[in-house]
Amino acid sequence: MTDLIVPELVGLDIDLGTDARAVIPALAQRVADAGRAEAEGLARDALTREGQSATGLPGGIAIPHCRSAAVSKASLAFARLSPAADFGAPDGPADLAFLIAAPAEGDADHLALLSALARALVRPDFTAALRAATSPEEIVELVDEAVAPAAPSPAPEAAAEESGQPDEDTATEDETVSLVAVTACPTGIAHTYMAAESLERAAAEAGVELHIEPQGSSGGKRLDPAVIDRARAVIFATDVGVKDKSRFAGKPVIESGVKRGIDDGPGMIRDALAAADDPNARRVAAGGSSSSSSSTAEGTSFGLRLRQWLLTGVSYMIPFVAAGGLLIALGFLLGGYDIDGEAILGDYTLFNPPPGAENAAVSVGWLTYLGAVFSVVGGYAMMFLVPALAGYIAYAMADRPGIAPGFVMGYLATQSDTGFLGGIVGGLLAGAIAMSFSRLQPPRWLAGLMPVVIIPLVTTLVAGLIMVIVLGKPIAWIMNGLEDWLTGMSDGSTFILGAVLGLMMATDLGGPINKSAYLFATAGLAEANLGDPDSPQMMIMAAVMIGGMTPPLALALSTLLRPRLYTQEERENGKAAWLLGAAFISEGAIPFAAADPLRVIPSMMLGSAAAGAIAMGTGVTLAAPHGGIFVFFAVGNVLWFFVAIIVGTLVSALAVTLAKQIGRKPTAPIGA
Repeated sequence: MTDLIVPELVGLDIDLGTDARAVIPALAQRVADAGRAEAEGLARDALTREGQSATGLPGGIAIPHCRSAAVSKASLAFARLSPAADFGAPDGPADLAFLIAAPAEGDADHLALLSALARALVRPDFTAALRAATSPEEIVELVDEAVAPAAPSPAPEAAAEESGQPDEDTATEDETVSLVAVTACPTGIAHTYMAAESLERAAAEAGVELHIEPQGSSGGKRLDPAVIDRARAVIFATDVGVKDKSRFAGKPVIESGVKRGIDDGPGMIRDALAAADDPNARRVAAGGSSSSSSSTAEGTSFGLRLRQWLLTGVSYMIPFVAAGGLLIALGFLLGGYDIDGEAILGDYTLFNPPPGAENAAVSVGWLTYLGAVFSVVGGYAMMFLVPALAGYIAYAMADRPGIAPGFVMGYLATQSDTGFLGGIVGGLLAGAIAMSFSRLQPPRWLAGLMPVVIIPLVTTLVAGLIMVIVLGKPIAWIMNGLEDWLTGMSDGSTFILGAVLGLMMATDLGGPINKSAYLFATAGLAEANLGDPDSPQMMIMAAVMIGGMTPPLALALSTLLRPRLYTQEERENGKAAWLLGAAFISEGAIPFAAADPLRVIPSMMLGSAAAGAIAMGTGVTLAAPHGGIFVFFAVGNVLWFFVAIIVGTLVSALAVTLAKQIGRKPTAPIGA
């Protein structure tokens, strides 16, 4: 018997609500009551995962799941729901719900058990047994039997000897058609292995030899190069990037999200067999991306892919911004805004003390010396902002061959005064060129050199020529005009710009519009004179951060003002939103916005617009790109900084409280 599930984690024929946002917290509480997790943190992480992709599956099954630091012991909570609850499945609500809770640093044994359960859930006999069970103990027994195959098994060689069958390498290669597949989902726990099981069953029914590499949390053996070489086609059922995609270069490919692998395994096998016999089929290119006659992947619009490329660049850029900006802010705190770190470190180091001084720090003071160190290191980190943005945009487009050209274009942008706009253009240009070259089908002997030598070299040359000769000057004119406009802003225009930035931060709460405003602010901060207390770039950074802090704080306040307007889950989320808002984590408002977008989002936009307008209109500045109220030492006009936050929070809180009372009955009284 495993310790993954116990009777206390099972509920039969119970009413937990009619949608995922009600069922998941109830199951998380059940795990917490068993002493295996902290309820609020587990519910929050599971709901965040649910927001990325619905976990409802055909056949009345739901598998909400997550890896969470709130989980102390890997657990399964199970509920047979009556009534059924909506988890976003195409065929209706689910009456069987498993909450799969894995520790953030889950061990391989437990993750293997969870993956075995995920595979069992696509078997009709298993789900039928769950519906027929009469006691929690029977459910536990069924689950234990389902995950038993996850226990260590004999080595492949030993198994072949015992069965008397030839092993994989000695079998006749021409007996059946051979395919390979990769499955992967963002969490790597459930959908990854369910898709693998579905494809395996479909291949067996079709008489096809299929080898699968699930790229999940519990690890797994990589496909043997000989197996890949023998395969007629490859299937990618993934929601995230395939690791080392270039291994499959030249193979006909069928690509989809992981849910199609679960729902339509037979269809994917049929499509792969057809692609294997089609000389014009889309193939995995030498650089690791998929080539086709279309510029977009199957079922994906160009606009969506463009957004994904840009957001990938932003997400990889943010750590450089956060580390560099906070170090610079600490440098100012210790050494003052007029500190010249380069001069101090150039004159005084441990190995070059000034005459008569025991060491460098003595001559300028320890705090000033540390401030100089922080300022210099932070400044170097900020220099990578635009190159990282461009490099990872190109990486998102063309995989590994795009990284080097993208970084070069980003550095070129910083040296040619084209700023973050030049970085975006350069990254897209490098990615597009690298992706085009990746679609070529070189001879086998040349394929290995393409992603590491030829594509980066040619892409850097071509993209560099275009940036220097054609695009550099026009982009520089645009950036210089924008900088002149910011520098010469009147009082009226600062209010308007602040309001617009605040609106953007609250529109999608961490989505593309929010990230666009944040990128605009952080890129400007990287080029600002941080020693100038009136820097317009620092004013923009302040307005953006304040606008992003307001929504979680406002919703936290609203749950206190009128708790009966919110569910118990939302009241608990409101408690966490205080800290999330104070730390500038706009995503703290997402659970509220997802449950009631028409009331919540406009209310948040109203308060954030007011906060941004006040911040810019009163000249609040900020030298740190993240941290919320915890970087108050990097704020100029700190009194108005807090006034803007308070006013924006009050406006949004009152607006959402009023909106929730219009045309809607309050929930039951607390404790009912």
